[in-house]
Amino acid sequence: MSKTNSSAQSIAISFTPYQKLVIALLALTQFTVVLDFMVMSPLGDMLMKSMSLTTSQFGFAVSGYAFSAGISGLLTAGFADKFDRKKLLLFFYIGFIGGTFICSITTSYNMLVAARIVTGLFGGVIGSVSMAIVADLFNIDHRGRVMGYMQMGFGGSQVLGIPLGLLIANKWGWQSPFLMIVFLATLVCITIVLKLQPVNKHLLVKQQDRSAFKHLWHTIANRNYRVGFLATAMLSLGGFMMMPWGSAFAINNLHVTQFQLPILFMVSGVSSLIVMPIIGKLSDKVDKFKIFTIASLWMIVMVVVYTHLTPVALPIVLVMNVAFMIGIMSRMVPAMALTTSLPQMQDRGAYMSISSSLQQIAGGIAAAAGGFIIVQKKKASPLEHYDTLGWVIVVLSVISILMVYRVSKIVKAQQIATPETIKIPMLAEG
Repeated sequence: MSKTNSSAQSIAISFTPYQKLVIALLALTQFTVVLDFMVMSPLGDMLMKSMSLTTSQFGFAVSGYAFSAGISGLLTAGFADKFDRKKLLLFFYIGFIGGTFICSITTSYNMLVAARIVTGLFGGVIGSVSMAIVADLFNIDHRGRVMGYMQMGFGGSQVLGIPLGLLIANKWGWQSPFLMIVFLATLVCITIVLKLQPVNKHLLVKQQDRSAFKHLWHTIANRNYRVGFLATAMLSLGGFMMMPWGSAFAINNLHVTQFQLPILFMVSGVSSLIVMPIIGKLSDKVDKFKIFTIASLWMIVMVVVYTHLTPVALPIVLVMNVAFMIGIMSRMVPAMALTTSLPQMQDRGAYMSISSSLQQIAGGIAAAAGGFIIVQKKKASPLEHYDTLGWVIVVLSVISILMVYRVSKIVKAQQIATPETIKIPMLAEG
């Protein structure tokens, strides 16, 4: 090991107070954005029954957000590296809050689809901006830990957000959880304005004088970047295909009651909160691709088992759901740590925007496809062909392993060619 690498590993064993603040703020933005999207799944059965929606209609309501987010990501990519990332984050986060507020006053299916499209136009870009901030402020040897903490936003949404949202929905209607998200996101937005310092180091790096379109095309034309884009898209196809139907399958196939549903999400969320930091630390100590492969193989096994479940006791459903979620979430941490290491600093905003765009579009295709694969003959009938969906996800997961392997090889080659230095923000901590 070189002197540079050994010294790099000895520095930043713990994060500075400001770095911890950045991680917390980004995790909270993830919490609200993920909750806004995730809450559609537990509300799915309630929505389909209250609005008399078919599975394909509900799938389109979910995919409307994803498709608009994908389009927004592509439109933003050319501009993403030309602005302070804090300002970019605030612009889209404020738009996301507005779109979510429209969801909270929705009274019809058409209005719901329109509201989800508006929310997606803004919310779909926030994750890419957050990833660019992480890549700017933290080097790859510590990025796994950061990703682990940020992914806790997913677990937190299940532990706190979704159960609370379901309780509120049961009392005041399915629109009320969106109003709760608006309130929480507004508090986070105010904190970002007051506490987050400018993130503009990428503006100091000499960039070629390209137009937004040329910068977008330059990023897409990079062969290594395209490998990362494809890997991200494949991950999303597998993840989004099952997600929208979770509550409907639990209620109509596994006979989980509406009262038990919040418990199901809470237990799996708690497991995510425990597992994500552990996976993050392991990703910084062990080869990231190995962690990803083990998690993917575990997920494949659990997908096959879970999609073939018949009515069983609630404790068994809880255990199976936790095991399934651990597999899904554990592969995301090392995968995101690897893919965010591909782009150069001056291309990160564009790369993250395109990556997020493809992720959302792939998710939209997956949700729509799932709506056509799954059939529900009546409002209370069991979902049919859910097991078929599981086998499709198995195939996609195998392809994902191959794609992330290619990403891992590229990242390792880049590290050898140009060793990355520690990136600690030269900012006041107060």
